[in-house]
Amino acid sequence: MSPRQFGWIDIIRLGLVQTALGAVVVLTTSTLNRVMVVEYALPAMVPGLLVAVHHAIQMLRPRWGYHSDRGGRLTPWIIGGMVVLGTGGFVAALGTALIGSMVVAGIAVALAGFVLIGVGVGAAGTSLLVLLAQRVEPGRRPAAASIVWVMMIAGFVITAVSAGQFLDPFSAPRLIAISGCVSLAAVAVAVVAIWSLEGASVAPPTADAHGAQHSFGVALRQVWQEDQARNFTIFVFISMLAYSMQELIVEPYAGAVFGLTPGQSTKLAGLQHGGVLIGMIGVAIVGTGFLRSRSGFLRLCMIFGCLASAVALLAIAGAGLAAPLLAGLSLPAVLAPMQVSPLHVPVFCLGLFNGIFAVAAIGSMMALAGSGRSGRDGTRMGLWGAAQAIAFAVGGLLGTILVDGLRFFTQSPAYSYMLVFGLEAFVFLAAAVLAARVGAPRSEPAAAHRLAGTVAPQS
Repeated sequence: MSPRQFGWIDIIRLGLVQTALGAVVVLTTSTLNRVMVVEYALPAMVPGLLVAVHHAIQMLRPRWGYHSDRGGRLTPWIIGGMVVLGTGGFVAALGTALIGSMVVAGIAVALAGFVLIGVGVGAAGTSLLVLLAQRVEPGRRPAAASIVWVMMIAGFVITAVSAGQFLDPFSAPRLIAISGCVSLAAVAVAVVAIWSLEGASVAPPTADAHGAQHSFGVALRQVWQEDQARNFTIFVFISMLAYSMQELIVEPYAGAVFGLTPGQSTKLAGLQHGGVLIGMIGVAIVGTGFLRSRSGFLRLCMIFGCLASAVALLAIAGAGLAAPLLAGLSLPAVLAPMQVSPLHVPVFCLGLFNGIFAVAAIGSMMALAGSGRSGRDGTRMGLWGAAQAIAFAVGGLLGTILVDGLRFFTQSPAYSYMLVFGLEAFVFLAAAVLAARVGAPRSEPAAAHRLAGTVAPQS
């Protein structure tokens, strides 16, 4: 008997798992790295290396996806991954707090935490994507993926804003307590959301559609030989490289150049992720209008999102020039409580445009997952997940190393950050060129229409 296909309520339950996953991850990639660089005055490459480790672990995603192609239950992988992720988030925060008194020991503990984070995100995230692709009918996949990702970004926003409220005044015990509460809540939400959703175990297949049982290496080569899968993998890598280069340096930039506190810079991260959320929903709303009848809508959104992200990065770099000019000025009384800096608008716009290209890429991913050789959905998504993980590992580390190196030569934090943001803008331009070469799924206009009708508010 074939497994039950998921309805919209089931998809929202999977989205709650992504919300929980995002809640833990956002503290590690934003708050912890800022604390290491600004409060503890470590080189930016230290958190860059730690985050690179957690992404490098996720290069195992294709193998996890391959095992899902062979059948078996995915729920244990998702729950187990979330438990490991929550544990890793708490251990990473504990290590960060220890850096204030024991630098080497603190970094060692944080390293163990980031390894656990990588294992947890890879196991839970890959298995959730495979479950989504296997149990959601093809016509609903782009919309379903968008709902799940919007809920993950909501987890980013809620956690960043809430944690920012409690982090000031900053102290190591306060950081540990907040991280522990977030991790416990995330695991609890994920377990409740996924419990009994998958149903009975499905017997694993003994052979693929061609009557042969292939090894992991053969399956991966088969997927790489597909033009669509290969082109999309390259686009994912370049676009995520551009995005990840700024992920670990925006908050330190806000602290070092604009003087924002840990709580304020964490709220800034929440503002950026809020922009991502609005961008994703905006694509859905526009998709209900005249654009839905045109072919290439998702590809157009990917191209526009990458180009506009490049402009936003240049504006973030330019904001560094305005900071010294505005340092001696006081805000009007009505704006002072908002603690607005020249950085807020371009950071929000960066999130907005990131959301536009991301939701289009996700829609294309779900539509392309079943294209090509049958029985390789999990391997394809694992490959794309690995491309993203490698890009984040390289991009995050590269961005921090460049900031440290340029800071040594220029003796100016503002100019070093600005030059790196300019380089990231150039990489986003390259991603836009690659997006134009990604094969559009045949059902793309209809998929965009379904996405919009699902995510947009109903009258």
